[in-house]
Amino acid sequence: MPKLSDTMTQGVVAKWHKKVGDKVKNGELLADIETDKATMEFESFFDGVLLYQGTEAGKAVEINSLLAIIGKGDEDIKAIVEQEKTQGATAAPAAQPVKQEVATTTTTTTATAQPVTTSAPVVKHAAATNGRIIASPLAKKIAKDKGIDIAVVHGSGDGGRIIKKDVETYTPGAGRSAASTFVGTESYTEVPVSQMRKTIARRLVESKNGAPHFYLTVECDMENAISAREAINKAAEKNGEAKISYNDIVIKACASALRKHPKVNSSWLGDKIRYNNHIHIGMAVAVEDGLLVPVIRFTDGKSLSQISAEAKEFGKKAKDKKLQPADWEGNTFTVSNLGMFGIDEFTSIINSPESCILAVGGIRQVPVVKNNMVVPGNTMKITLSCDHRTVDGATGAAFMQTLKGFLENPIMMFV
Repeated sequence: MPKLSDTMTQGVVAKWHKKVGDKVKNGELLADIETDKATMEFESFFDGVLLYQGTEAGKAVEINSLLAIIGKGDEDIKAIVEQEKTQGATAAPAAQPVKQEVATTTTTTTATAQPVTTSAPVVKHAAATNGRIIASPLAKKIAKDKGIDIAVVHGSGDGGRIIKKDVETYTPGAGRSAASTFVGTESYTEVPVSQMRKTIARRLVESKNGAPHFYLTVECDMENAISAREAINKAAEKNGEAKISYNDIVIKACASALRKHPKVNSSWLGDKIRYNNHIHIGMAVAVEDGLLVPVIRFTDGKSLSQISAEAKEFGKKAKDKKLQPADWEGNTFTVSNLGMFGIDEFTSIINSPESCILAVGGIRQVPVVKNNMVVPGNTMKITLSCDHRTVDGATGAAFMQTLKGFLENPIMMFV
């Protein structure tokens, strides 16, 4: 049994096309073999007689185990068969004056498996084409029935072998030379992994594998938030102050909601759960080598303008690679916003040892129902990733409802 795909461990003979005692000619189809990815044609490269079938149709066979023996017709094959049964597929039977082979195979489906050629571990014979056209018997039959000269058909199988689909899709005038005019080049670039990327990879794997994640998504009506931001920025511009972003509003809303739901502002410490009385919100910042999470400390006690100023400063320091360890340590909750990149909705991996992280999508213009009428609206989806060891579904849902209320009515954060 040949290994016909990189993940194949067994093959199933879907159908034998020859019986024991039948004569076999070079290129004739012996069997159809099902792999984990496709069904392949199993052909002979030699003339002879089928002396042995290693399995019945429909049964699985381990790769490299004895599948078939072809010889002249009068050989004694008992020794080979008995040794195979005794030692299994891992042991190679002693060489006998019997022609034994595993033929090349070609796909008969559109599966992704790449055809391979392999040889049985007994007596090996080189496959000589002697100038003949390499094609599967089925392809030859179809070509003959359609009156197609098989020699002008381009083969897409292993080693240029012509298979069924090549004949079925053949168009006169599109022969071998036309189909082979373009030659591509395979290439790739390998870049050493930076220390930052190594750390990010290690922490994310630890978090994803260590924390049982679940996700909660809500859609927020952002009309009032848009109006509030416009009003705040208009006043800021008039007074020569910095403008605020939607992300600043989200961070402030999260801090306000965490104050009302302290169980979300927690950490799993193995044998105990820490409920943080302070609120330090990390803001994910994309940099060239990966992702950094500087921390805005005591976020709930800061104004929108203060949050905005710190966020801008951290963003600049992150891109200039001037953040210090103290800038990204101690977070109790994280906000990751990809809305500015046109992402509508996504999920984030928890930034351990936190219990939750909020993924923020972009604001979209969509039709919404208000007062029983469909009108234009602006909505934004937010998704909370939760560590189920510390935050239950009801706890996370209550937090999201409070957060949704703050985003839809920002004035409520200051009550």
